[in-house]
Amino acid sequence: MKITTQHYDDVSVVELQGEFTGEFAKTFADTLSSIVASAISGIVLDMTKVSFIDSLSLEQLLWLRDYCEENNRQIKLAGLEEHCAKILEVTRLMEQFDIYQELAEAVKSFA
Repeated sequence: MKITTQHYDDVSVVELQGEFTGEFAKTFADTLSSIVASAISGIVLDMTKVSFIDSLSLEQLLWLRDYCEENNRQIKLAGLEEHCAKILEVTRLMEQFDIYQELAEAVKSFA
């Protein structure tokens, strides 16, 4: 999995690419921890290019949601591919996140 970050005012967009598996849990946690610690109001996870999510990655998403909440930050997901959306739906995690079809829509929601 590849992680890239862009900043738009006080919103960080984190683009994930590839298979989101537990193999990348430490990299994901380290990257997102430093972003949450910075002076931003929110994070958008751009999941347009994520083809698969495993159970450990679902745990990472829940950890991130809780960590953001503890630090008064917001987390939003954007561009979920159909297969990944189905995984969140089946695991009943869909309602745990603000989810947007389009990245731009998610970033604008912070305004």
